[in-house]
Formats: sequence, structure tokens, C-alpha cells
Amino acid sequence: MYCICPGFPDSIEIRAVIRVIHDSLGSPGPAYFCIRPGTKRTDNPVTFPEKEIDGLTVITTHINADFDAVGSMLAAHKLYPGSRVAFPGFHEKSMKNFFISTMAYLFDMIDLKKIDKNEIRRLVIVDTRQKNRIGSLADFLDRPGVEVHIYDHHPATAGDIRPDYEIARCCGATVTILTDIISKKEIEVSADEATIMLLGIFEDTGSFTYPSTTPEDFAAAAFLLSRGASLTTISDMISKELEPTQIALLNDMIKNGVPYYINGIDIVVSTVSCDDYIHDLAFLTQKMLKIEDLKALFVIALMKNKIYIAARSRVPEVDVGIIAQEFGGGGHGFAAAATVRDMTLAQTGDLLIRILKKHLKSVQRAGDIMSTPPITAHVSTTCMHARELLSRYNVNALLVIDDEDDGPALRGFISRQVIEKALYHNLGDIPIKEYMTTEFSHASLEADLAEIQKKIIESKQRILPVMEGDVIKGVITRTDLLNMLITNDQKKSAHPDEPGATVFSPRTRNIKKFLAERLSPHVMSLLSQIGTVANQLDFSAYVVGGFVRDLFLFRHNEDIDIVIEGDGIEFARAFARKNDLRINEYARFGTSVIIFPDGFKIDVASARMEYYKFPAALPTVESSSIKLDLFRRDFTVNTLAVTLNPENFGELIDFFGGLRDIKEKAIRILHNLSFVEDPTRVFRAVRFEQRFGFTIGKLTAGLIKNAVKMDFFKQLSGRRVFSKLRHILNEENPIPALTRLNEFDLLKVIDPQICIDKSMADTLETAKRVLSWYDLLYLDEKVMKWAVYFMLLLEKTDFETSVKLCRRFEIPPRQVKMFIDGRLAAQQALSTLYLMKKDIRKSTLYYTLKGFKTELVLYMMVIAKTDSVKRAISLFMTDLKDVRPSVSGRDLKNMEIPPSPLYSHVFKALMAEKLDDNIQTREEELDFIKDYVNRIQNT
Repeated sequence: MYCICPGFPDSIEIRAVIRVIHDSLGSPGPAYFCIRPGTKRTDNPVTFPEKEIDGLTVITTHINADFDAVGSMLAAHKLYPGSRVAFPGFHEKSMKNFFISTMAYLFDMIDLKKIDKNEIRRLVIVDTRQKNRIGSLADFLDRPGVEVHIYDHHPATAGDIRPDYEIARCCGATVTILTDIISKKEIEVSADEATIMLLGIFEDTGSFTYPSTTPEDFAAAAFLLSRGASLTTISDMISKELEPTQIALLNDMIKNGVPYYINGIDIVVSTVSCDDYIHDLAFLTQKMLKIEDLKALFVIALMKNKIYIAARSRVPEVDVGIIAQEFGGGGHGFAAAATVRDMTLAQTGDLLIRILKKHLKSVQRAGDIMSTPPITAHVSTTCMHARELLSRYNVNALLVIDDEDDGPALRGFISRQVIEKALYHNLGDIPIKEYMTTEFSHASLEADLAEIQKKIIESKQRILPVMEGDVIKGVITRTDLLNMLITNDQKKSAHPDEPGATVFSPRTRNIKKFLAERLSPHVMSLLSQIGTVANQLDFSAYVVGGFVRDLFLFRHNEDIDIVIEGDGIEFARAFARKNDLRINEYARFGTSVIIFPDGFKIDVASARMEYYKFPAALPTVESSSIKLDLFRRDFTVNTLAVTLNPENFGELIDFFGGLRDIKEKAIRILHNLSFVEDPTRVFRAVRFEQRFGFTIGKLTAGLIKNAVKMDFFKQLSGRRVFSKLRHILNEENPIPALTRLNEFDLLKVIDPQICIDKSMADTLETAKRVLSWYDLLYLDEKVMKWAVYFMLLLEKTDFETSVKLCRRFEIPPRQVKMFIDGRLAAQQALSTLYLMKKDIRKSTLYYTLKGFKTELVLYMMVIAKTDSVKRAISLFMTDLKDVRPSVSGRDLKNMEIPPSPLYSHVFKALMAEKLDDNIQTREEELDFIKDYVNRIQNT
């Protein structure tokens, strides 16, 4: 890139000269040159004037020099033999101390106060082009007979010094430019000199992580390393520890950070003050940017009697260098600083906000803001049916289309108000084309916020179509526009439990680093592959829901749910083909399951929207966008999504304040009819509240009570109710959730006889202890814990009610047998154990309990009324349940005992003896069998 300053004639010839200069670099990296009136240049900017001058050459840099400035002065000192170095002054203590102790001997220093200033014939300035940043040496810029040379990597700005000679390139550090010249001229560089120069590159490129880093910076670093630069020294300087005063200042910076939302960009401004000067403000600003994971940060610090501004940016929309120039400072687009004079902190802060509003261009384009897919109605649609569409999709206006050979054509739009008035006048059967608005504005995908605002407000349109040629891509409503105009503070002041107020354009931030910390390399690789395959199909892929939620709750969850903006089944097929995997498809819902060889599964769904034809109905599904797909979900905490496509991999999308509610530990629904449409969400609300230690929001709790009052649950199928109840009973500790259901009077949905009184609460606590005891046995047999809790709830019902419940819940027959017949048999077995003596024979205990499923045995242990019976059941589970004789039917055959019903009697008698500890070894078992058979045969 290049720029031609005001007053310099632009022409084809001048541009050709610039191209020659650029091409002569022979460098793959970008470059820029500034040509001003009177500026001398060479044909190759990687060289510098060789002519000798009569007089003194002075090399300098900007006030408050950083490592790049110091390294550049050293490099320039080698390029200009006989030159002297003049520092304009240090503010940073670490730089001053390091310079005095480590570098001073390498420089031929000069004190400007002790020389004849008339001797200065050449002034070499590095790492800046701004007059107000070089202190008293600025006086020499206009002095006759003084040549000015500049080497800099900062972008050109109006008011820059007009030198006689200049090299300015777009790279990470000024040292890089000078190192390139040194290497080409084959000038010797010592290890100490190489270390200092490389330190400048490390600092200004953020150890090669800043976006301004170029291949030239790596090449320069490689050259300096080859000359002996010490990475150990560099690491010690770059990775410095914070002093107590710096830690205190950093804490104040974080505490005082105020978020602003300017033209769609999140910015934080922190204002601090301290009595003494605390060094390394720029370093602390960078530290805060990383700690708080910010996009752009401005720190305004009053130290002693001066105000300093340090700024950092991670997004190209916020060029902090341009902002700093407004205060007389400078820097790059991602890092800049300024010193403010003759202003207070408050004035500086107010001016900064005004400058930001002036310079920051809106990043929101119509393509980013619009809702997709657009909800449309054909011109022949009746007004009555149009109202149904408005209610179904929860919108206030419809685009009206007509059929043409090359696809649907936009004809106008119609609003809810017009439809309602038409119906009021009994015009429900009239086509909407008769009353639609046919004069309307539309926007392109690239339309900015100002254009959108003008078209919606001036045209008084409720809905603005977004077009790509003649194709309708989406719509922007007045509500969408209002949300985009709300400031960050206004967003925060909105009541957090009003679902309608939380639907706005998404908050986004990249959490790729966080993902890498929380997920295994295998899962990270898997998500990356998903994004790559989706990209190849021109689809957008997102991981959504509980997987993302649990990342922020620091809970393990590898149930991966993928949403595809496009054809989810087509994506699943492509991913399966590429990785030789199996898939199960469900075309009706646009979903599929990818199955890996080890049994691991990934659920894939096309982005979809749902509507309910009546309360408690199963949803009707249609294709949609990620925003509408997330809006159909139950609670805000489950609406987070992470982009997986390579260009934006790791970008967190939060349309509905899900991350806020995770931080506030709140369960909130997305819209006020959520429980009307699907009452089973009430059970999920309670389950999540208790599982995560959250609280159901005030409005959400009120809507739960309303759903119970209106008895929306009566239309639910028993299967759906039982499914949600079983999820609760499967929780690690379901008791708090059951108690909460009781508080909401929701247990009557199961049956009016069921409630949690003190007796039931004690029984459930006993069940929890018994099941925990069973877990500690580390047995291979898995037990259905939910079944134990469910049988305890049935204790509140009579036999007939239990049977009806099982039928209503459509419980599988084998489980019904356990809950009805098995439970009754278990109660009878307990009665038998109560009648036995205190010391029950082990064999009697075994044959009393052996026929019961483990769930029923644990159920008996819970409801047993005496400790002796509980101990007996515990003995059965730990010592008797798995006792088996070592001999088998084969052994009886070898003993020439023919197979017959006798075998059964033999083994039962043998088991009794073994259980009662009368037999220990295999030999004793064989002897017992011989003796037993002989007795039988002799009777």
C-alpha cells in the first residue's frame, strides 16, 4: 500500500515509481511508502544514503521508548558509522533499568545539552514519524542544512514529519526493517546486539502472535538468532513478574472497566488514578485484555499530574492507532498509546467516547442482522390463513410472494394490524394481495445500520426485506433494528427475566482457547473435522445446547449435538463417507445420528423451527436458521452455540443471554407461552435447577404455576410425562427435584395421591443412602435407580391406582411386572422376614430373596422397618447373592448319577449346606453329594 500526502501531485508516473520501489523489495510481505513534497528517495528502499556528511549524525526515537525503539536505534547506529544516539527519555522503569544495566555500553550516547547544536547535520528517527513524540529534537526538523531520515513500521498519518529520506514498511517491528538492511549489507552483529534487536521484534509482535506479524519478522528473527541472540534473556524480559503496585493497578483497571457498545462493537474503557507513576501501563493493558478476553480496551490512567492512555485491540474494526492520534499519540491498529495534557480524567473519557463514535464504523450489515428464513405467504393466501401463519411463527408481518418461472417474486408485505382489521370486517376469505403494501423499500446484504435505520424509519416499514438480486434472503423487523440501536448499558438495564426482551442480535466472542483447555484433543479434532466438511458443502455447522452449556459449568459432557444450516442429513452422509462411519437417518425431522466404531455417537440436525397446533401437542417441524433453531429451545442456558466452520471456529454465539443466565445461575424460558406449547418443559426446568444449583427465575416460576393452574398437563400423553419423571429419578440425587415438584403441586400430574410429606421425605433419604451403599459395593451388575424411587412413590397409591398409572405411562410389561407383582411379592417377603427369629439362617434368607431383581431387594432394604432385617438384606447382597457350588451336573454324571429331578434336590441341599458354612471345599461338596444320594436311594 502507499499514500500520497496533500500537496503532492498524484499521477500515473508517480504511481509507477511507487510500484518500482515496491517491486524492488523482493519481499513477500506487504509494504507501504509515504512520498511527500521534497522527500528524497533511492531506487531501492532497502539501502540508505551512503554519502558522507560534514557534521554530526544523531539517532533518536520517540519519548517513552519501548524495546522496538531501542533495538531500532542500535540497528541504525550500525548503519550510520560515527553517529551518536540521543534518547528523548524513559518513562517505563523496566526499560530504563534494563537499558542502564545491559545496553548502554553498546551505544555512543550524546547529551544534547553539552554539544554545539550547530554541528548536527543529520537526524535519524526510528519507530515514529510524529513530531510531538521526539521531544526537543523536533526543533531540528525545520533547521536549514539538517537532513532528516526516518525508519518506521507505523501507518502514515496526516501531520507526519516530512523527511528527506524514509523507509516505512508494514511489518511487525521497525527492527525488522533495519535488520533486513543490515543482513543485505552483511554488517557484523554481535550476540548482545542481536539479542537487543530481537527483543524489539518479540515485544512489538507479541512474541509473533499479533495480527500485524509478517513473514519478514520471522525472517529477521531467524537472522538475529543465527547471530547468537539469547532467547533466555528475551524470555526473562518478556515474561516479567508483576510488582505489588502493578498488581494493585491491574485490579483497579479490571474493577473499573466499563463496557460500551458502539456501532455494534464491544469496547471496554477503564479509568484509574494513582499518586505515583507506575511503569509498564502498556503491559498491564495487554494483560487485562487477555484476562478479561476483550475485543478492544482503552485504559485512561492519571499518574502524578499526567494522564496516559494505553489501548489494545483484537478486531480490525477498532484501530486504536487512529484513536490515539486524536490525542497526539500513535501506534498500530492493535496497540497504541498517548499522553494527554490540559484535560481532566472525566474530560478525557468523554472525548474518547466521542472519538470512538466518530471513527468506528458499524460492523453490522443486513446479512448479519436479518432473520432467516423469511416467513412468506402467497398472494392467494386468505386473510384468515395469514393470521394463522402470524401466530404460528410468532411474527407481526409477512412478506407476500407470487410465482414466477425463475422462482418466487416479492410483491409486498402485510402486517398483523391490517390482517386483524380485515377479519374484523369479515374479510377473512379475501386474498391478502388485496390489502398488502406494494410500495416498500428493501436492503442488500451489505447494507449498513445507518441505511437500514433510514429505510425502516423514513418508510415507516414494519419489515424490511433483505435481497440478493431478486432473491429474498431474510428480513429485518423494527424490533431487530431497535435491538441493534440499544447501547450495552441499556441492554443490561432490561429486566433479565423478560424473555421477549432478550432476543437480539447475538453477542459473540471467540472461545477457541477455552475449548482447547476444556476438551480433549480428540474432541477438538472431531469438531474441527465437522466444520471442515460443512464448509466444503457450503453449510454452516454449530455445536449447540447442553454440550456448550456444560463447558461453562465445568461439567463433563460428550453428548455432542450438531446443528447444520443446510441439509443435516446430507452433511451426515458426507461426514460418514469421509470417515467410514455408520449413520441412522430420520428424514421426517431432518435429523441423523453418526455412529463411530467404538459406539460413540453424534446427533446431527438441520436448523429447524417448531410450532404447536394446540397446547401440549407434539411440535410441527420446518427448516430454519441457527437463530430460530435456538429460539425453539426450552431455556436460555441451552441456547448457546459455537461455530465450527474454519474461518470462525470457536466463535460463541449467544442470542438470548444464555451466558448471562449461566453466570447468574438462573433458569429462564425464552417466551411466555413456552409452557403452554410444551408443558413437559416444567419438569426440565426443575431438573436443571436442582442439578446445577440454579434458581428458577421469578417470571418463569410464575408461568409454571399458571401451567399447573390451567392444567395444560392433562393433554400430555402418559409416555411423555413418565419420560420426564424418569429423567428426574435418574439424577444423582433426585430428592431436591421431587421436593420442588411437590412445591409447584406438580406431583399431582403423576397422580393426585402422590405427595412428599415428612414420611415420604424420610423414605427417599433412606433410599439415597441405600443406593449410595450399593454403589460402594462396586458390583458389575447395573441397577435402575430410578425404578427404586418410582416404587417408593407408588407406596402412596393403592393397587388399582398403581396398575392404572403403569398403563397410562405405557411402561414396558417386564417393568410393570416388577412394579406391581414384584413389589407386592417383596412386601410379602419382608413380612416373612419380620416373623423369623433374630438369627435368620443364611440359607433361609437366601431362598427368601433369591428370586427378586436387585431393584426389588434394594426397595425392600429401604422400606424395612427393623435394623435386623436391613442387616439381613445387606448380608444377602454382600455375601450370599452370588454364592455358587463348585461342582456341576457334569460332576454328577461322572459319579454315575443319571440325570433326573434328583439333580435339583441335590443342588438345593448342597447350596443350603454351603450357605450355612457347613461345607467349604470342593472335596467336601463331592462327599456331601455322595452321602446325600446314598441316603435318598436307601430310603
